[in-house]
Amino acid sequence: MVRTERSDRWLECTTRFIPAHYQPASLIDLALGRGVNAHRLLQGTGLFHEDILTGNRLISPQQFLRMIENLQQQLQADDTSFLLGQQWLPGHYGAASHALSHAADLQDALERLVRLQPLLWPLLRLRLRVDERYIWLDWGDSFGADDQSIFLVEASMAAVTGMSQWLSGQRLPWTFHLAHAQPRHIEQYWVHLGEELRFASPLNQMCLPRSCLHHPWASASVTAGQVAEQEGLKMLMALPATCSLLDGLHDHLVAQVRQPLRLEGVAETFGMSPATLKRKLQKHGTGFQQQLDHARARVAMELYQSRGYSSDEVADYLNFNDRANFRRSLRRWTGLLPSELGNWLARY
Repeated sequence: MVRTERSDRWLECTTRFIPAHYQPASLIDLALGRGVNAHRLLQGTGLFHEDILTGNRLISPQQFLRMIENLQQQLQADDTSFLLGQQWLPGHYGAASHALSHAADLQDALERLVRLQPLLWPLLRLRLRVDERYIWLDWGDSFGADDQSIFLVEASMAAVTGMSQWLSGQRLPWTFHLAHAQPRHIEQYWVHLGEELRFASPLNQMCLPRSCLHHPWASASVTAGQVAEQEGLKMLMALPATCSLLDGLHDHLVAQVRQPLRLEGVAETFGMSPATLKRKLQKHGTGFQQQLDHARARVAMELYQSRGYSSDEVADYLNFNDRANFRRSLRRWTGLLPSELGNWLARY
């Protein structure tokens, strides 16, 4: 269970914790290189280009997302998200990036990426799952990305793909599950990700055979990587909080998914009133039921993908006595009925 914390001990969409000279700076440089006016790129953020150049300005996820929105409006290019993602990992973020660069193998790198996520990839949640056959990366929304979510998913998958290829010295056989419909710029996915693409999927996921996890990476310095990770964890502890509200809520709901979960009880666990939790979720463009649905979808997909559960077994695990109610609920969580999901799983 998520430990009870004061309501102000979570990173929120208005918390200024992202160094403007990290990921935001690379976005600005790409935009300027393609002729986008810096003033228009920063419009509505309360920032000026000179603020970025100081090297000590912190911005909020809300400001960063507005920059991405402005970039999408000003730069009508289909490859922007992919090119940014390839720059963002391992990146140039001090000790956290050094820890990634000196990972011993893929598992080491992915575990460090998850542990240091607010430093390395602040806008999206990444969760790692390893079963008997595959490794799964599940991506989720940490701060209410809304219209920028597809852009961020494209960038995220390109970032992990590029990082793993650069550090391993080879292109790994990733399969990409994307929750959105196939876009018109499919050729950009082929170029930057590969051809194993599954659109209109229940979740945003990346999948790879487990055998790829432990191939040693020649460029790794184990000692340097361990020291850098410890320094990165100190940087993480220096943030206003180490976890976003949406990420903490998601992990709590996943851990307690078999229990009756209501707004009132969860709010008490998080040290705030139901009205406060509801208001904070609204600020992030979401609600309690939507977050509960996301958590149930993740658990259901793990049961189907990694444990080989049937739909009846998934329904029993999640304490659904009414099978019709489970079918309706699964459709709401994943967009698919149990029979449709079974066919979808059989294809892959």
